[in-house]
Amino acid sequence: MADCMQEWPEPVVRVQALAESGLSVIPRCYVKPPCDRPAVSPAAATTVQETTEPSDMSIPVVDLGALLAADGGAAVTEAVAAACREWGFFQVVGHGVRPELLRAAREAWRGFFRRPLAERQRYANSPRTYEGYGSRLGVQKGAALDWGDYFFLHLAPEAAKSTPKFWPAVPGNCKEVSEEYGREVVRLCELLMRVMSVSLGLDEAHLQRAFGGAGCCGATLRANYYPRCPQPDLTLGLSAHSDPGVLTALLADEHVRGLQVRRSAGDWVDVRPVRDAFIVNVGDQVQIMSNSVYKSVEHRVVVNAEEERISLAIFYNPKGDVPISPAPELVTAAKLPPLYPTMTFDEYRLYVRSKGARGKAQIEALKGQASPEN
Repeated sequence: MADCMQEWPEPVVRVQALAESGLSVIPRCYVKPPCDRPAVSPAAATTVQETTEPSDMSIPVVDLGALLAADGGAAVTEAVAAACREWGFFQVVGHGVRPELLRAAREAWRGFFRRPLAERQRYANSPRTYEGYGSRLGVQKGAALDWGDYFFLHLAPEAAKSTPKFWPAVPGNCKEVSEEYGREVVRLCELLMRVMSVSLGLDEAHLQRAFGGAGCCGATLRANYYPRCPQPDLTLGLSAHSDPGVLTALLADEHVRGLQVRRSAGDWVDVRPVRDAFIVNVGDQVQIMSNSVYKSVEHRVVVNAEEERISLAIFYNPKGDVPISPAPELVTAAKLPPLYPTMTFDEYRLYVRSKGARGKAQIEALKGQASPEN
């Protein structure tokens, strides 16, 4: 898919190395336009407070444990539906993934980013596959860059898994822990697919089937590392974007906040992680499949001058070559035409691979382009 993108257009600089060099002014290529900068420096409000409940301005929290109760399924379904309609984001607790595994996965990747630069450089990635150690998205020369590094890997399906050469040798448990973690998160995403199908008035297998079927959908891991930044009010750890796939399940840093979600009024809201919860967001493919009943939502990451931050994102994606378009049942029920043309996920994500994070520009550009026979 990415054969046209062989190498990065400019020498890659590791943001972590910049941060550790002691510079007091960030390079110009990381400075965002004034309209994209954080409104205030986030340095004073980054520490995560121990919490088990959301505030009025936090994304909703859904307890999946209630699915096991005799009368809990309907309540969970409605809670997920409301979160998808009103926020596009929610946190899940009662998900069944062991807290010990969450911490082990996070610490394994924290250990990698603490290795010497020369060791990390052995895994430097390219835009051909993005697998490995990276510091930029998109291949446009001279593009504004984000203040963050990452490590990207394919976890599923079996035929697409990243080969051992892409995995860090140290920490020694990184591959084993990450693969177990990935299997558990994929199981969670498959459960959420069933709940979301029902919440849309479809049969519970509809979304999973339409995206290629269990065992055929893709899952990728992105371990994010956001170093300390001397001028956090001028840049972002990750620019505003919506995720191109189906669902994203994020394990946030247990000590430092940074994720922000854009509300419909345009305001940015800090996400306050609940302990041992996953932060889940709707991707563009769900917006397409639901004919915009559920919408993907822009989000971004702010950085700070005091603390580094790490997070683990699992992206649950459709099978790459499956044609995806609005569900006919939802188009008929709403008496609306299909809003999006038929397109495979491989075709869809090529935009992101070439241009990087660009808000919701891609999906908005497609809106209204469906042909009458779709």
